[in-house]
Amino acid sequence: MGRRIPLWQIFMVLAFMVALLMYTIVVVDGYIHIALVISGAFAAIVAIANGYKWSYLEKGIINNITNSMQALLILLTVGMLIGTWIAGGIIQTMIYYGLMILNPNIFLVATVLICCVVSLSTGSAWTTAGTVGIALIGIGTALDISLPMTAGAIISGAYFGDKMSPLSDSTNLAAAMAGANLFDHVKHMVYTVVPSLTISLIIFGILSMGHSSSNVDMSDVTILMNGLKDNFYISPILLLPPLFVILMVVFKIPAMPGLFAGALLGVLFAVVFQGGNLGELIGIVMYDGYVSKTGIEFLDELLTRGGLSSMFYSSVLVLCAMVIGGVLDASDMLKTICEKLLRFSKSTGSLVLIVLATCISCNIIAADQYVAIVLPGRMFKQEFEDRRLKNKNLSRCLEDAGTVTSALVPWTTCGAYMSSTLGVATIAYLPYSFLNLLNPFISMFYGFTGITMEKMTEEEYQAILKQRELDAALAAVE
Repeated sequence: MGRRIPLWQIFMVLAFMVALLMYTIVVVDGYIHIALVISGAFAAIVAIANGYKWSYLEKGIINNITNSMQALLILLTVGMLIGTWIAGGIIQTMIYYGLMILNPNIFLVATVLICCVVSLSTGSAWTTAGTVGIALIGIGTALDISLPMTAGAIISGAYFGDKMSPLSDSTNLAAAMAGANLFDHVKHMVYTVVPSLTISLIIFGILSMGHSSSNVDMSDVTILMNGLKDNFYISPILLLPPLFVILMVVFKIPAMPGLFAGALLGVLFAVVFQGGNLGELIGIVMYDGYVSKTGIEFLDELLTRGGLSSMFYSSVLVLCAMVIGGVLDASDMLKTICEKLLRFSKSTGSLVLIVLATCISCNIIAADQYVAIVLPGRMFKQEFEDRRLKNKNLSRCLEDAGTVTSALVPWTTCGAYMSSTLGVATIAYLPYSFLNLLNPFISMFYGFTGITMEKMTEEEYQAILKQRELDAALAAVE
């Protein structure tokens, strides 16, 4: 153990990390993985200069990675599930029936709902915006509806699914960083995201009034729906696997075996309903994902995804983030920052406010959604536990601010992607991204009122204390 690291040195480490991340994202337009590792190395140098031994810091990194292993395994399982669900026509069926609700008379409302369905099906806001979102932008233009309004509706719906889908990597990551069960986390987010979605739909409904639909061009949607029906077997029976996932949540089946069972169901449905080859499904699709060959460009782009390998980027990013997170944790840098911030936290509401503000600040400063989930998750996990607040309260806060605000900052990876994909400046669609704007405030409301902020039982709290004692004993032995 070394001496307490001065606050100015901690800020130097954070400033170095932010500068390197910004340079990598804005100047080089590269991957942030190595920037995180180099930042971890710089943090380790500062810690060693203050008396910490490398062997001690290394144990902190390994412990951090160990704590993230469940999330990594779930991420990899989700990759397999996405691939087999596309091969089985399951995701196509969900998208097809989602497009059927499109009604030009309430275009903005329908846009939100369609994007909700597609993003829930795929677990990706990016895929939703880059495929169905582009088609909806074209329809909105034909309807003479403001492009920023249309983009805001697309992003609101896309991030609903990105936040609520068990297939989403950010959803899995937030649950893991807070130490929450994945399905407990998803269910707990209903309290914040459903009011956000409801209010957003009402506002979009009001904005849609007075728009004429007489000259709307539905050709893109027609092509998409025909492409789905012509190339895949579409039937309500293919909604059984998603229903299985819902029942899995209800009956509290552990996430990883339940999701893997869902992936195997996808294999079965692919063989029975889509004429898939069993050997190819197990040997290729579950690893490399599904490759769509319909000949319709934007449909193939939507459906070519999934597989174990599709989660390598996110999984390796988590490992790299755990390097600097482990050093910051082992050297008590995170503890020092938390102590300073928590001086302003006299209640549950102020604690939630600090977490939300930290997540948003990470998006603005570090310019990456994953960093905005990982760092605050590591920083505030123990404080939530000490106040006997269930871990799912923290995981919900991480998503309520870290996930949804990432698309509202022009220089984040999410903001840049949405702006370039939809052809609308971030600052233009920001005022209309109602779900993303409302979510942090609704989360803050629950924090200050105490509504839905569930407390641990005495048994749960004692189990956490015992686990901490065990971890400390293991660290001492090593």
